[in-house]
Amino acid sequence: MTILGGGIAGTVLAGGLARAGYPAVGYERRPNVRGGAFLFLDAHTHRTLVDLGVPGDQLDAASYRVDGIRVGAPASEVRESATAGHRLYHRTDLMRVLTEFAWAAGADIRYGTAISDLDPDSGVLYPGGTATDLLIAADGIDSIARTRLEPERVAEYAGQVVLYATAAPGTRPNTTPSVLHFHRHGSDTPATFGHFWNESVAVWFVRLTRAPIEVGYTGFHPLARWIEPIRTALPEIPYLLDTLLDHTAMVHVSNARSVPLAKARPPRLPVILCGDADHALSPASGVGARNAIDDAAALCHALLDGTDPVDTMARRRAEILAQLG
Repeated sequence: MTILGGGIAGTVLAGGLARAGYPAVGYERRPNVRGGAFLFLDAHTHRTLVDLGVPGDQLDAASYRVDGIRVGAPASEVRESATAGHRLYHRTDLMRVLTEFAWAAGADIRYGTAISDLDPDSGVLYPGGTATDLLIAADGIDSIARTRLEPERVAEYAGQVVLYATAAPGTRPNTTPSVLHFHRHGSDTPATFGHFWNESVAVWFVRLTRAPIEVGYTGFHPLARWIEPIRTALPEIPYLLDTLLDHTAMVHVSNARSVPLAKARPPRLPVILCGDADHALSPASGVGARNAIDDAAALCHALLDGTDPVDTMARRRAEILAQLG
C-alpha cells in the first residue's frame, strides 16, 4: 500500500499502520513538513491520536492548554464557554511530534520524493511507473490524485484571506490569559480577529473578507503591508490591535479555500482520497485538522481489521456532510 503526502493525515496513517506491522510506503515531495500556521485540537482529536499510539505526554509538551472561549463582539453575541479539551499547537510542533511517532514506529516515509502524476485506474505513480494496489491520497488541497479522479472538483476560494502570527515573547494583551478570544466585525466586508496568550506564547489571526491575493504574496511576509487593512476592517479594538501588531514582525498569509464534497464521486479503488485532498474546509470551520486525523484513524482501523476502505471513506464523507448541515 502507498500513502501520498506526509502532512498531518499521511503521517498519522503511516505511523498507525507501521506500529501494527502493516507495510506501507509514503511519499512526500518536501524534504521535511512544516507549517506557518497554528491550530486548535479538541479532546476527541487527542484521544484519537493517543489511541493510534502517539505519545500523549509529547502532545501535551508541544501544546498549550486552552481554558475557555470568549466571543467579544458584536454585543449581541458576547458569550463565554468552556472548551472541549482544546489545546493550541504551532503546526510545526505538531508535525514534529507526529513525525517522531511515525519514525519510531518504523514508518517508511520518503521525504523529498515528488509524485507528479498517477493513473487513477491502475494505481501507477509517476515518475518511475511504480504500481500500487491501494493508494491513500493525503496530498492536500491541491491534490494530484483528486485532479485525476475528479477534475471538475477543484479547490474554491472561500472569500477570505487568513493571516496567522506569533507575537514576540512577553507580549501581554489586556485580556484574560489562556482563553481563545474572538472578535467579529459585521459590515459589507466582515472580518474576524482571534487571539490567545499565556505566559509562554501569544498568537493571533485575522480573517479578512476580500478578493484573493496573488500566490506570490502567500506564505510568510512582513506584517507592515497588512497593518492598514487589519485596522480598517476592525475599528472597534484599536487597544488590542496596538499591543499585538506592535509586537509582531512577520505574518503567514493564505487564501482560505475549500473543496466541495456534496457532489463528489463515490470513493473507489485503487485510489482513496483522505483529509484535505477530499474535503478541505475553510479555516472558519475550525475542524480541518480534526477531520484529517479522523480520516487517517478510520482508514488505519479499516486496513488493520480487513474491512473495506471504500466503505470507510463513504461513511466518513457522510459524517462530514452531516456535520456541515
